[in-house]
Formats: sequence, C-alpha cells, structure tokens
Amino acid sequence: MTKPIAENRRARYDYFIEETMEAGLMLTGTEVKSLRVGRANIAESYASVEGRTIKLINADIPPYGHANRFNHEPRRHRTLLLHRKQIDKLIGAVQRDGRTLIPLKLYWNEKGLAKLEIGLAKGKKNHDKRETEAARDWQRDKARLMKGDRGD
Repeated sequence: MTKPIAENRRARYDYFIEETMEAGLMLTGTEVKSLRVGRANIAESYASVEGRTIKLINADIPPYGHANRFNHEPRRHRTLLLHRKQIDKLIGAVQRDGRTLIPLKLYWNEKGLAKLEIGLAKGKKNHDKRETEAARDWQRDKARLMKGDRGD
C-alpha cells in the first residue's frame, strides 16, 4: 500500500472498527485525475446499501481543474466494487446488527488502481470515547516515563 490520498482519522475515535476490507471504486476519468493530484476528502463520508450494491456517499472529490464541461459532480454517490460474498456479508451486518460502513483510507494500490479501505463499525458512546482517550494518554505518559528512566 502506498501513501494515502485521503484518510479518515476521526473514524477510529468515533467507532469500534470490527473488520476492514479493501474495495475498488467505480470512478470517471476526471475523478481519477483529481485523485492523482491528491485532492479528496472522505472525513464526512459513509457507505450505504442501495439495493444489492454498496455506495460511497458524501465523499468529496473536487472537480479536476483542467477539465471542461464534462467534469464530474464532486459529491456524487460512487459504487464500491466488492465480491458478491463480501457484499452479502456487509449487507447482513448492516441490516441485522445495525453496524455502519465507514471509509477509513483512500489510496492507490500497486497496480495504480484507486482502492478504499472500509471498516465495519459500531458507534462509540461518549464514555467509550473518554476511555479510549484516557488509555491513549496513559500510553503516552508511560512512554515518557520509560524514556526518562533510560537516561538516568
């Protein structure tokens, strides 16, 4: 995996990520060119079930600057490309268990194809977020203490 085009850093704070998987994206030419420039935002986006497909909703890929009137719609719904078994598994988890599909990372794979890492997630409550933050703070403090002990 190469350097991410866009990353949803808030997702791991707001959700328990139970499982991740890689999905392809059905894009137009100007969307690919805009991604090659490195412009995208998936922070406010999510994936939703529409029929027997899964769509990426509210992902912002800005219009390509050098395109003409055939430029793409920045926040259009984009189809995610997955195997049928993966789609059925995700649809079942979303409909039965009330899980959410959250995009975590948008990147280019080794073949130069745009891929999206999606996570099957369960929302955190406020007290869960506080616990996560306290654990992170404790790890940081512990690392500082250990670093200080080595030098003495």
